[in-house]
Amino acid sequence: MLSEPKLKLLNDFVQLASIEELIYASGFIEGYRLKESGSLAIATAQTDKAVITVKPTIIYATETGNAKKVATQLLAQFKQQKINAKSVDITQFNFSKLTKETFVLFVISTQGDGDLPASALACYNELLESTVDLKHLSYAILGLGDTAYPLFCNAAILMDEVLIKKGAKAVMPIAKADVDYSDCVKDWERSLLSLLKNAKTISGKENAAVLPTPKSKQKFNVTISHKVILNDIGSNKTTYHIELDTDEIVHYQPGDALGLIPRNKEEDIKAILGYFEIAPDAIFNRQEESKTAFDHLQQLNIKGLSKRNAAQVAALFNATIDTQQIDLFDLLGQMEKHNCPDFAKVLQVLQPIAPRLYSIASSQAAHDGQIHLTVNLNTFEVAKISRLGLASDYLVTMPVGSQFEAYIHVNNNFRLPEDDKDIIMIGPGTGIAPFRSFLAERDARAAVGKNWLFFGEQHFVNDFYYQTEIQEWLSTGTLNKLSTAFSRDQKEKIYVQDRIREQAASFNEWLEAGAYIYICGQKDPMSRDVENIILEVLQAQRNIDRTTALAVIETMEAEGRYLKDVY
Repeated sequence: MLSEPKLKLLNDFVQLASIEELIYASGFIEGYRLKESGSLAIATAQTDKAVITVKPTIIYATETGNAKKVATQLLAQFKQQKINAKSVDITQFNFSKLTKETFVLFVISTQGDGDLPASALACYNELLESTVDLKHLSYAILGLGDTAYPLFCNAAILMDEVLIKKGAKAVMPIAKADVDYSDCVKDWERSLLSLLKNAKTISGKENAAVLPTPKSKQKFNVTISHKVILNDIGSNKTTYHIELDTDEIVHYQPGDALGLIPRNKEEDIKAILGYFEIAPDAIFNRQEESKTAFDHLQQLNIKGLSKRNAAQVAALFNATIDTQQIDLFDLLGQMEKHNCPDFAKVLQVLQPIAPRLYSIASSQAAHDGQIHLTVNLNTFEVAKISRLGLASDYLVTMPVGSQFEAYIHVNNNFRLPEDDKDIIMIGPGTGIAPFRSFLAERDARAAVGKNWLFFGEQHFVNDFYYQTEIQEWLSTGTLNKLSTAFSRDQKEKIYVQDRIREQAASFNEWLEAGAYIYICGQKDPMSRDVENIILEVLQAQRNIDRTTALAVIETMEAEGRYLKDVY
């Protein structure tokens, strides 16, 4: 027990202290409490600076590059504080080496339906199936995700569960960062530094640092005011330009995206209800929410079930299934009808429809506050049957005047630089969307930085999106350089990466002069092919090897000069 005067002093300090000061004090006190225990010793001197002997290993699992960027920033912070840390891609880390580690920091992105990044699956499964004993290991996890998705930061949760199962100890709860993750990352860094500097031992969740709870997305209503197909007759694509009005003033910046949650089609819902012989207006409870069967299915994911969710549904039929991206109705057709479970049980395992994101193709300054989208009607085949993407079909089939709910997905990792900086934009297909926003914004602001656009599609005549605007920006000097690649206008296909190779000398000159690179569009294979060509250009133009060229790209990433928005 504390004496009354000491208790008053403590209360006064807690009331007046900042979060950072409280974390510092917690770590400082913890250091005294654990003075004689633990294996992660931190030798402290009597001076202001501590000599830190813990050597953290930062392991990042990334899909679009954000986790790598955070890991790089954290490593730089540690180096400044004289902490001997290292950073490694999860694909290059052998999990058997965890037995030799003492303190590991994980930075993990969540993909799709709460999944680990593809790069992390092999390592995760290896750890899950192993018999390794990690009782000696302390760790902390930072998850990167999006609160609009039902399984927010689920990849981080999965990694936490398997580490606990193997005996490892967390020094703090999982830090879950939303898409605008900068503040959460900074708090996580401060918490870690405080623990490293002031704690004698790093172990146990009593050291937990409470990080800010991510804010939910602010929803608003939009109305479709204009819609037009950008492709000409004869094109293999169907790409729409859609203009949206809002009921209120909505703020966004170039680089942001519009988030929306599509709804299932009536015919798909009725087909499932017919299978279970359920009336559309029958009332069911799901997770304490009472709705009609039709309303439930309208908002639950019945198209393209993930492998995990398909297995959960099949288990209700006492069956197993090993497939990717199957529709619920097709899955039901493979099940034995006599094993049919109660419809209510199926409702419980289905996941809510995840939000879809579309890069905003407009500038608030140039387009009177409207929001413009560039939407390709996604078509694909499953078992030789043609299918349409849920979100793109939902958007393009809504008539002008229709309303739906949306939100702004803030993307501070894909921002324009200062007006006097040069930029190179690489955006084939609908990847052109944010760059239309960039150019319109720079035009409205009379920015003096130079702009170079790489755009590609199948045919010049049928698929040159926003051609009139682009030519106008060229004529006025807003766009300084345009490189196009129409892959099917000649015998051998030509892509944007081929144009980069052709313009190698000029491309390198722009980079050496400080230009920023932006890449938007499909991750595979486009963004990977583009990056490989950029590496080739750097090697050839600067007479360096691939390792050095990779270091150049990593430096640009750290400086915020190499940015990707890929999907």
